[in-house]
Amino acid sequence: MSLTVANILVTGCLYTLIAIGLTMVYGMLRVLHIVHAGVFAVGAMVGLLVFQALGAGFWLSLLAAMLASGVMGVAIYHLGYRWVLDAPRGTPLIVSIGLFIAVQSLLERPFLLGPDASSFDAPTGLSALEIGDFAMTSIQVTIVLSTAVVGLAVWYILARTRLGLGWRALSEDMNMARSLGVAAERAIAVNMFVGSAMAGLAGVLIAVYENAVYAHMGSVVAYKAFVVVVLGGLGSVPGAVAAAFVLATVEIGISTWLGSFFPRDAIGFAVLILILLFMPTGLMGKRLD
Repeated sequence: MSLTVANILVTGCLYTLIAIGLTMVYGMLRVLHIVHAGVFAVGAMVGLLVFQALGAGFWLSLLAAMLASGVMGVAIYHLGYRWVLDAPRGTPLIVSIGLFIAVQSLLERPFLLGPDASSFDAPTGLSALEIGDFAMTSIQVTIVLSTAVVGLAVWYILARTRLGLGWRALSEDMNMARSLGVAAERAIAVNMFVGSAMAGLAGVLIAVYENAVYAHMGSVVAYKAFVVVVLGGLGSVPGAVAAAFVLATVEIGISTWLGSFFPRDAIGFAVLILILLFMPTGLMGKRLD
């Protein structure tokens, strides 16, 4: 039982890190940011390369991955989304899918990750946790603490800063916010940087947790993040957090109950179908039109 609770907590935290960034982008730009999963994989790759090539420790590798992913997110906006925001809604989605495919193809090249998985065994330096029957490994403790710190930071930005006020104004009505003096381009760039940095953080944490980095590691992440964002309500950060733990609980609960009879990754698809059929508005947001 304690192992199941720990797995739910850790999995929910990982889904939260991925989904918050995706939700932030959708909330502001109304773009289904599929290439976010590619940013996640690039973050894992950068963390691995810094760890191996420079002999850096886990935390420096993590910071390098977050920085690289954040810069990549800003580049995606300026080179891709910025030019198609006023186009029909399907156009930015096509751009995002195309960028995701391109990123995966590049990662498969021998001079980057290649076709095979690489080991990423990086000690975090934190101690394992044992409280009675409840136990967590060092990397699990790192995942939970990192999610808590980053989650609180995002909450503070959204609720207590002028930047967060600008984000909320732009998400409600971008043209009106511009007319009221919000520096839209700067606010959007920072939004993309923060959301993408969170994807890079998740990429490194999952890579170390699973001890594997590979070119297509973002493929499953893409649809799982989409499930979380739709379940939470498109554009709702609190909804995304709640949905991340709901999905983790359902996945692990059903997997524990049924064993290998029903593949865990298939549960996300089943949840998505049920959401679209019976709860299209999600927990706290708007329906997918």
